[in-house]
Amino acid sequence: MSQVEILEQTVKKLSSSELAAFRSWFVEFDADEWDRQIERDSESGKLDRLAQSAIEEHKTGKSKRI
Repeated sequence: MSQVEILEQTVKKLSSSELAAFRSWFVEFDADEWDRQIERDSESGKLDRLAQSAIEEHKTGKSKRI
């Protein structure tokens, strides 16, 4: 059995309050991981092409104020 399958079985056994606490923890954990991934991608240059494209579109009037 994989670790994911073990986690799935464990999560299924949580009480309502434990599940709520887990869900809250996981949402924060996942958001932090997403931020770390964006930071790594930015530092490695993976986002440079997207940023340059957005700047060019803005310069040609294809963006609008939000």
